[in-house]
Amino acid sequence: MTARRAASFAAMLAGAALALGIAPALHAQDKHFDLKISHWVPASHPLQKALEDWAASVEKDSNGTITSKVYPAQQLGKAFDHYDMARDGIADLTYVNPGYQPGRFPIIGAGELPFLIANGKGGSQALDAWYRKYAEREMKDVKFCLAFVHDPGSFHSRTKKIVVPDDLKGMKIRPAHATMATFVTMLGGTNVQASAPEVRDVIEKGVADAVTFPWGSVILFGIDKVTKYHMNAPLYVTTFAFVFNKSKYNRMSAAQKKVIDNHCNNEWAGKVAGPWDDFEHGGIAKLAAEPGHEVYTISPEQTAMWKKAALPLHKTWADNVRKVGIDPDKAMKELEASLEKFGAAAK
Repeated sequence: MTARRAASFAAMLAGAALALGIAPALHAQDKHFDLKISHWVPASHPLQKALEDWAASVEKDSNGTITSKVYPAQQLGKAFDHYDMARDGIADLTYVNPGYQPGRFPIIGAGELPFLIANGKGGSQALDAWYRKYAEREMKDVKFCLAFVHDPGSFHSRTKKIVVPDDLKGMKIRPAHATMATFVTMLGGTNVQASAPEVRDVIEKGVADAVTFPWGSVILFGIDKVTKYHMNAPLYVTTFAFVFNKSKYNRMSAAQKKVIDNHCNNEWAGKVAGPWDDFEHGGIAKLAAEPGHEVYTISPEQTAMWKKAALPLHKTWADNVRKVGIDPDKAMKELEASLEKFGAAAK
């Protein structure tokens, strides 16, 4: 049989196999990879299931050649270290709060600015879509996977209603992140540093008067037992990212890389954020229904006062991103357009 006839015969057999549905598995020759997925919130947190769902979908789409185990609650390392853990291969996919390292990731810090993002679901997809063009510059020593936010948090106070910026004068407040800490200081308050599990204790003992916290987590961490007043306004969100170890990704086959890419996209940013956003947003109605709690809104005029008070934070952000070669005006306009597109712009 000539080489040409042999090739033709092989092609005919391959076509017959496809017609009969007995083609070999797409990933039959792929190496097996077992991923370590690390995060730092409790296993009871909605993020745990979101990561489990992500891992199950990756396993299915890779025909079982990429399996994973999720390690919650800082089992593999401290929350602060999770970006470097992905960079160094201690874990393969990690959950990162860029705000835990002020100054290291200035661009994505735009998402932390007060009264910018109105809701978590649209806000997550908007932030992710906007940040992708900047991620390679800011997170270049990992493979960026996706970005998201939680549903907006606000002030929860033991002592009094917080309605306008002047109300923070003299108050002791546990902030959510560095941007909120700066905001509190600007407005005459004092910051109290405490981890999320410590917040109830510091408020109960009078070390802090109030906290900035997302709503469902107020109940999850028992902070509703020591607070009374809750400002229902999109004060802030916290930005998060999933990042992937570059070395592990580069060792995968083209087909496996495509599976990971298909799970590191804007659609999955929404899927990951969705359950957590529902959990946090649901806390508003739950707190309003609890005896002894007052959930209150603020007027458009009061909202305008908060936005004006936050303008120095915008300038600080702009100065920081300008230092890394980014045009802050262009970047902010792009983010605002993305928020409008996904219905998540705070009014």
